[in-house]
Amino acid sequence: MKHATLRQLKVFEAVARHLSFSRAAEELHLTQPAVSTQVKQLETHAGLPLFEQLGKKIFLTPAGNEMLHYSRAIIALFRETEEAMDHLKGITGGKLNVAVISAGDYFFPRLLAAFTVRHPGVTLNLTVHNREELLHQLTENLTDLAVMVRPPHEIDTINEAFAPHPYIIVAPPGHALAGQKQIPFSRLAQEPFISRERGSDTWNSLQDAFGHRTQQLKIAMEIASTETIKQAVIAGMGVSFLSAHTVGMELQTGQLTVLDVQGFPAWQSWYVVHRRSKRLPPVALAFRQFLLSEGAALIDGMMAYKSSVPPPAGSDTK
Repeated sequence: MKHATLRQLKVFEAVARHLSFSRAAEELHLTQPAVSTQVKQLETHAGLPLFEQLGKKIFLTPAGNEMLHYSRAIIALFRETEEAMDHLKGITGGKLNVAVISAGDYFFPRLLAAFTVRHPGVTLNLTVHNREELLHQLTENLTDLAVMVRPPHEIDTINEAFAPHPYIIVAPPGHALAGQKQIPFSRLAQEPFISRERGSDTWNSLQDAFGHRTQQLKIAMEIASTETIKQAVIAGMGVSFLSAHTVGMELQTGQLTVLDVQGFPAWQSWYVVHRRSKRLPPVALAFRQFLLSEGAALIDGMMAYKSSVPPPAGSDTK
């Protein structure tokens, strides 16, 4: 059991309390496969099955009942420790100011929800921006923390990667390239391409992915709204390069499909950023540490898109 984690114990406790993987997943803001994986890992560490299934229902085994008793004791003790540390650090309350790049608003509220469960006295000020606006927030000291894909070079900041960020090529499910394997760039370049506006984080990430070949794309439209781009792709007006975090619902409902293009997904990282000269308040320090320690796992649990290609060593995969 020396390799078991607190996260595994928390997931197991939720499943045991509900006797349901799906209800535990809903409570924890995770996918059901992510919950099942955590429980299986804990069973591996324990060396014994913790649940048994009879028909459509699950029940705790004798080992599961013992694990539940000790899991609750460990979770309670850890919570007491957190509360004691929070009190000493002054984060029983306070206001958290966070500015997020637009692609982040598809998952970031759930990260904030998980944080405020632990710190119920905290009040939140979340703002969502394009890149130019986000840099203004940092420059003018309007936010404590910024969450973005491409840290600024024009501002003296501390930038810490906390989660991998895949970009993918999406198309309507009936597209001619849907289902084809390892589509070469030369074939992709024949398709009408719908992109975010130049200068946006998504456009810059597109340039990183394609390099000098970007100019070979048949840019049919540049649109400053991810939602509008998705609707244009669904309508069959072209294909697009988008953050996988922004298309989860459309992939799950079958409105969009991911094209298997050579070299994809294109990996970037999510960063938590603050000005080097800024003295962060205790609540911001606590949230920064929360992102660094748990952000990657929580975001992965929300993802509808699962890549068979692992992120490179430069991406954070905690």
